[in-house]
Amino acid sequence: MKAVQPIRDIEVVEAIQEYLYNTNLRNCVLFSMGVFSGLRVSDLLNLQVASVRNKTHITLIEEKTKKTKKTNKEKTFIIHPDIKPLIDLYIQDMDDDEYLFASRQRKTKTGVKGKPIHRTTAYKMLNSTAQVFRLKEIGCHTMRKTWGYHLYIQDPENLALLMEMFNHSKQSITLRYLGLTQDAMDRAILRLSYSKKRIK
Repeated sequence: MKAVQPIRDIEVVEAIQEYLYNTNLRNCVLFSMGVFSGLRVSDLLNLQVASVRNKTHITLIEEKTKKTKKTNKEKTFIIHPDIKPLIDLYIQDMDDDEYLFASRQRKTKTGVKGKPIHRTTAYKMLNSTAQVFRLKEIGCHTMRKTWGYHLYIQDPENLALLMEMFNHSKQSITLRYLGLTQDAMDRAILRLSYSKKRIK
């Protein structure tokens, strides 16, 4: 099985945001929060509206994965100002106790506030979007990897922070997780610029 890859082209990330904004606002917010926060899909899906309304940060207990024996611990993540207006627009008619990414189907059929969408629903959304943009090797970890990839590309000194975020013990593990192959490293060097216009 091939490893899931980050979206390396910033213009493609922006194009996906625009595409999802015009087709499904919920999916746009999910994708945008994923690539701007580095949160796992499972953590994003468990968020309630109160977690983001009038907030500058999200505080949560990260879900422990099967691959680690470390105990769950509380972490705080800033809500990036670039997506705050989008989130505010999305939640303006929602109650604080609703799940941020609730299943509309259940609410429509029963009138009961929906449970969060399933991880497989998020996966299907990402893959159908990937097909539109002819992207391969895309999955639920793509958003998290995209976030980490561009943090590293824009400033390699972020590597220590990324190791902490991903609970990795070695730099090599983080670099491999982010898909930073030799070609990607070469591109990072070629993109080096000291012009503020290129550093966004």
